[in-house]
Amino acid sequence: MAIEAALVAAGARPALPGEFTERATLNGKLDLVRAEAIGAVIDARTRASHRAAMHALSGLLTQRYLTLRSDAIGIEALIAYDIDFPDEDHGPIARERVGELAMALAEQIHSLVATQPAAILARDGAVVVLAGPPNAGKSSLLNAMVGEARMIVSDEPGTTRDAVEVLLDLDPWPVRLVDTAGLRTSTGPVERLGIEVSERYLKAADAIVACAETEEALLEIERRIGELSTAPIVRVLTKSDLHPGARGQDLAAHHVSAVSGDGLTGLQSHIAEIVAARAGQPADLPPLVVSARQRSALEFAERELSLFRTAWSEGTLPAPVAAMHLRAAIGALDELIGAIDVDEVFSRVFATFCVGK
Repeated sequence: MAIEAALVAAGARPALPGEFTERATLNGKLDLVRAEAIGAVIDARTRASHRAAMHALSGLLTQRYLTLRSDAIGIEALIAYDIDFPDEDHGPIARERVGELAMALAEQIHSLVATQPAAILARDGAVVVLAGPPNAGKSSLLNAMVGEARMIVSDEPGTTRDAVEVLLDLDPWPVRLVDTAGLRTSTGPVERLGIEVSERYLKAADAIVACAETEEALLEIERRIGELSTAPIVRVLTKSDLHPGARGQDLAAHHVSAVSGDGLTGLQSHIAEIVAARAGQPADLPPLVVSARQRSALEFAERELSLFRTAWSEGTLPAPVAAMHLRAAIGALDELIGAIDVDEVFSRVFATFCVGK
């Protein structure tokens, strides 16, 4: 601090948010998409979101955008050629050819727009709800899986009255563990509110960890969960250190102990497999679009391209008029990579950066 104060007194000033990255972009050392990726790397809370940001930083996403823009300009050039030189030796451009190229371009843009759920999953995690009767060890299990005491644990039933979320950075996708109030017939208005919150989470869950101490209680809680949700259910018999004789029975369930840690690794692996089965493997997906600005530009380009394809296929509009939608899509892709309106785009991008990054 003393050195910084001395430098400021000598005429220096603190760097503005994102100033170094902005200068690199303005001087052509870094493209806008990769500049945004630096901010995404800084903000990444999970391995999945960090991996997506690093892909963008590597230039893979920029190359995809440049290819899209080049393909769109190529279609526009065909239309312009046909309008300006209709009597050339090559003859008129077949409308089917333009339509096929526009379809291929639309599919490429849609594949990137469609990564939004995966990008949200990488950032926020899949919703995995711990559900069971009161005092089934759900809060202890959450604390053990997270590795720290995030929940108050008590032998008194009904200790958990509200849902508590904790982000767990599993691979390949993170999960949001949600500890909920015990499912039972409520005896009071406050506890009933907690149970209603639990039921809402169960309906929105990506996976559910059904917890109980005995097989009978586990089957009963699984039946009740099935009435509220269609999400995959992972059966867990808790407190295995207190019930060692429960092993070897026919019910397919994880036997875990929050005290000894027994069974936790297998449980986490099972949860990760379920999430990956539903969301896919990151390596099989296109580069994730994690920037809201980029996603908005792609969605706009997709809409304009759809309007162009409709007008072109129906033939109800003159080619120059239909091509205005294609030009609007190209404009969105231009803004996406920072080819136009750079001052306004830069101000939005770098305003959220850490100082000097």
